[in-house]
Amino acid sequence: MICITPKKHLQGEILVPGDKSISHRAVMLGALAKGRTRITHFLQGADCLSTIACFRAMGVEIENLPDEVLVHGRGLHGLAAPAGALDVGNSGTTARLLSGILAGQSFSSTITGDASIQSRPMGRIITPLSAMGASIESEKGNGCAPLRIAGRPLQGVSYTSPVASAQVKSCVLLAGLYADKETSVTEPYLSRNHTELMLSYFGATVTSQDTTVTILPGPTLTAREIAVPGDISSAAYFIAAGLLVPDSEILLRHVGINPTRDGMLRVCRAMGADMELLNVSHTGGEPTADILVRTSPLTGVTIGGELIPTLIDELPILAVMAAFAQGETIIKDARELKVKESNRIDAMVQNLSAMGADITATEDGMIIRGGRPLHGADIRTNLDHRIAMSFAIAGLAASGETRIAQGECVDISYPGFYQALESL
Repeated sequence: MICITPKKHLQGEILVPGDKSISHRAVMLGALAKGRTRITHFLQGADCLSTIACFRAMGVEIENLPDEVLVHGRGLHGLAAPAGALDVGNSGTTARLLSGILAGQSFSSTITGDASIQSRPMGRIITPLSAMGASIESEKGNGCAPLRIAGRPLQGVSYTSPVASAQVKSCVLLAGLYADKETSVTEPYLSRNHTELMLSYFGATVTSQDTTVTILPGPTLTAREIAVPGDISSAAYFIAAGLLVPDSEILLRHVGINPTRDGMLRVCRAMGADMELLNVSHTGGEPTADILVRTSPLTGVTIGGELIPTLIDELPILAVMAAFAQGETIIKDARELKVKESNRIDAMVQNLSAMGADITATEDGMIIRGGRPLHGADIRTNLDHRIAMSFAIAGLAASGETRIAQGECVDISYPGFYQALESL
């Protein structure tokens, strides 16, 4: 049980952990490249460690050192058949992206994971991979993991995805490395583009036009140096803390501000946040900045449409901010929240209601009528790291004590989160 009490002010600097999405992809592409890829500021969270474990199981030497991760790549066709099932733990990113890579191998494999992974939808990748000629099936016949994959030659396709999902897009693009001709993915909205940027950085031929991305097969990927920027999804909790807690000023250093991920910043500005971007620069194609936030009165906004893929992981903390803001906030077009580590719509409505918020669930989001004083409550996380971190921040600005059950689940993406919060 993690206990959070209200604070009168927060002050200081935070270097948030490396971006989870980029850390996953750096290991994967480093494994498929020729040579040694050096990764600094790698996220040492449980999900990314699952990715390392899976590639080690396929014969890739990976040195996880205190200040760097060294991936000794085996080339596009150098992976070896694993001795047993590949366990992705709680990582949906690992499961879906790895499926694309495994579909084109010369061996068979099985992907499994924890109870959450075994209930999350995998049909969204089974469909396009099957269209490419892959042999991939849900072991239980329910469209979820465990997945059995018999590697075989793949055909390039032009796939139109019904959802704007970087995991689906990335899965298909990675499978496209092993196809017989070019492969393209078209989304309803543009999702995060870390895979495209990193594939290009490693030497693949990737082109983008509007919401369509195309990759040519069979590139020679070459090892790279990758400095992982701070994860904006992790920074979001401290942005919210700096805005909500009285008399606060927080500087978040070297945070990734990729335009396919910066929806949190756009919404904060629309809500009236006092926020500045300092020292803007680029690292390996990824823009970064220091983010300075100060306590601000916030107003309600509408969040939906093409903005949703740019902040899908930040919606729980934005719901917390909305509860403290004046006026009504509407979150819509966010059905994807139902199939994350937990049903995040239900989790936010139940827990914010317990704290005294006026919040209603909708089919694809929630309506929050802000401005009510919130009080401490017993929070059920459902072992969802983003729910736990969101309510740690809510507890700082509420009255009384907030108690977060199973709050250690934050280690999935942010080991040391509570210590960082305490440092302020």
